[in-house]
Amino acid sequence: MKQLSARFQYVMRVLLVMVLAAAMPAFAEDKAAKPESSEGFTKEQVLEKADSFFGETTAGLAKAIEKVFAEQGSPNAIIAGEEVSAALGVGVRYGKGEVQRYNGDVQPIFWQGPSVGFDMGANASKVFTLVYHLDDMQQLMQRIPGVDGSFYVVAGVGVNYQQNGDLILAPIRTGVGLRAGASVGYVHYSDKKSWIPF
Repeated sequence: MKQLSARFQYVMRVLLVMVLAAAMPAFAEDKAAKPESSEGFTKEQVLEKADSFFGETTAGLAKAIEKVFAEQGSPNAIIAGEEVSAALGVGVRYGKGEVQRYNGDVQPIFWQGPSVGFDMGANASKVFTLVYHLDDMQQLMQRIPGVDGSFYVVAGVGVNYQQNGDLILAPIRTGVGLRAGASVGYVHYSDKKSWIPF
């Protein structure tokens, strides 16, 4: 019985070493994909643009941007704009702004969609969105679902992720814009304004 137990422990150790050895290359590749690359905006460039857009870089805004960089790396596009939202339990939001790609292209953009509002009322806010893996502008012109459980707040600044395939967006809102900041369902991005939220 002792021999069987010893063999079982030995086999389990060997299996554990094999699993860890197989996982290490994938883990290393995943880690290697996160750092800033020459194909996207650096953290300093993003902080400078955020400072210019919001009027100042607060500690909360800097922490939120650092968190997104740690999780996603360098964005290759940024959307800076304004939105209005209204909520009575569940709400809607409408926004407009500009997409600036890393290669220098700038294009107007509009968005609308359902949102979660934890109270009644309406508000207007600025939205600064980091965009990842944007190959061409048409890729952005679609409904992009919110990622469940991705909403977090850092010192008065809220961030949540939206994702469709490889395309990832991280909208950042401050202050009263957080009231209805957590997306539900999707946000529909378009190059034309629409009043239909769905």
